[in-house]
Amino acid sequence: MQEAVPQATPRPPRQRIQRRPLHGVLLLDKPLGLSSNDALQKAKWLLRAEKAGHTGTLDPLATGLLPLCFGAATKFSQVSLEADKTYRATLALGRTTTTGDAEGELLQQRPVALDRDAIEAACARFTGPISQLPPMHSALKRDGKALYEYARAGIEVERAPRQVVIHHIDIIDWQADTLVIDVRCSKGTYIRTLAEDIGQALGCGAHLSALRRTGSGPLQVADAVTLEQLAALDEAAREALLKPVDWLLSDWPRVALPEDEAGRFLTGLRRRVRLADAPAVRVYGPQPSAFLGSAHIASGELIADRLLSPVEVQGLIS
Repeated sequence: MQEAVPQATPRPPRQRIQRRPLHGVLLLDKPLGLSSNDALQKAKWLLRAEKAGHTGTLDPLATGLLPLCFGAATKFSQVSLEADKTYRATLALGRTTTTGDAEGELLQQRPVALDRDAIEAACARFTGPISQLPPMHSALKRDGKALYEYARAGIEVERAPRQVVIHHIDIIDWQADTLVIDVRCSKGTYIRTLAEDIGQALGCGAHLSALRRTGSGPLQVADAVTLEQLAALDEAAREALLKPVDWLLSDWPRVALPEDEAGRFLTGLRRRVRLADAPAVRVYGPQPSAFLGSAHIASGELIADRLLSPVEVQGLIS
């Protein structure tokens, strides 16, 4: 008699998430150890959003403000990307590492014998327009590969210095071999490189042991939500956290068009306006919520830069 073969219990079908068109900006407080893209994908999943993007990468070893754009708001993510940033950086004085941060191997350890005047003078040296050499352990691309890929293979490639601006450096705390500073800087600034340069100027060396982004333009981490907080909310409460699509442009001049002009503007046609020239304006239809897109004004003409689709505009109104 043939022995019966036990049948495997069939797995229940995997439930697919029904994605939906969602428009707006979410301020996320990125946790330590998570890449910016992983944080984005988790938030996108929690909101069931069809389309999303972030506005500038934060290293996995950094925490803090990561503005996320959903739907139509992704068209304006460059605004936040171009904005000045603020960081709280913790420097480990007297120790240099292979990567310039706490992830690397110790290269050199030196005694730290400093006073407040020396630290203030070193920070002042790097305030204003400065030149930075991008670190090998960075995501900057060279021939299609990130520099950190070359670094991990033990290859150092030539890099061109870049010009950045350090608007201010404030000393928040200093105890023995630990220095905490607040930095406001232009986009593209490497805080890890700044930490190494300050350490070199002090004569003892340093590496970046912790980093938190506290601001991006007018956006502040105090207004951000963590992934844990987002996950604890129901769907309606999560959606309520989204700022309007035009929120990243809130400090730009506002231009309102009548209905017939708004329709023509949405097709990309230039419109005559009795307004002063402006490099960037936000444009609306006759309804206050009818955000149409961004534009600039030159010689009395309103010229579209980034436009929403009619479907997106209708979604914002309804």
